[in-house]
Amino acid sequence: MSDTRQEWNHVPEVPIRVSPLWSWPPQPVAALRWYLDSWFFLTINMAIVAISFASLYLASPTLAQAAQPAPGWIALIFLRNAVIVTLVAGLLHLWFHSYARQGTALKYDPRPYPRRGRVFTFGRQLADNAFWTLASGVTIWSAFECLMWWAMANGYAATITFQTNPIWFIAIFFLIPVWESFYFYWMHRFLHLGPMYRFHALHHRNTDIGPWSGLSMHPVEHLFYFGSVLIHFAIASHPVHIIFHLMFYGLLAITTHTGFEGVLFRNRKRLHLGNFHHQIHHRYFECNYGNLDVPWDRFFGSWHDGTPEAKARMRERLAARRR
Repeated sequence: MSDTRQEWNHVPEVPIRVSPLWSWPPQPVAALRWYLDSWFFLTINMAIVAISFASLYLASPTLAQAAQPAPGWIALIFLRNAVIVTLVAGLLHLWFHSYARQGTALKYDPRPYPRRGRVFTFGRQLADNAFWTLASGVTIWSAFECLMWWAMANGYAATITFQTNPIWFIAIFFLIPVWESFYFYWMHRFLHLGPMYRFHALHHRNTDIGPWSGLSMHPVEHLFYFGSVLIHFAIASHPVHIIFHLMFYGLLAITTHTGFEGVLFRNRKRLHLGNFHHQIHHRYFECNYGNLDVPWDRFFGSWHDGTPEAKARMRERLAARRR
């Protein structure tokens, strides 16, 4: 543990745990608590649900309007997403980095963010991250959302309402993160293959990360990343599910890349944010491609649980691959 503490500024409890849903023998109470903690009450998941409904009612077209492509409603979606991303990433950056309101408390990596260097667009990490987030990320995110609005409005994607199917309407919110776990792991591993890594390398410029790093990706990666929403061509949904799905991918990327475990207020962690599991991926690249809800990394040998023993196993695996 001492070597791990020297390598990192902050290390949460290790070995890192995955969802108890995958434990044997079964731990139903622990699994229920895991998912309740992920959703209720002051959580990022619930915040994204709230933002999604506010976006639906305050800054979205109707299905009737979306039946025909028009600059007005398309621009509205882009502007809404750009404002939300700027507010979320900007406020988190101000809290953690510009004003450093909690110093280095709960910060994983001891290195400072942002940095300068020729590896970054414009020579500055923050400018690089903000540019790729807004110019590419928000644009492609919004394009997928407009496509789904148009498809739903014209009957190419089936729609439901809360009144017609309340159980399925609610269930979709909980199932989207499950789909995300499957989709993200395999998409992420694909992007680490030789020919594709040239696109993913833009995201991995950020060995230490901040809120603007999460969506700082090459446009090709953004197409894969937000392409997850196309699953709604196969399942009946409501436009608010489309908004939530894309915001879950977009905003969760921001909140999990703050570089900090969570927000401290009056010496207590009030809101959980970044996972050490993914911070390790940004340090070592070839491990922890997925998330903790479904242990794909454990199943397929790319698991790093934050301990020195796991680091040694990772080095052995990579050395064997080079031989």
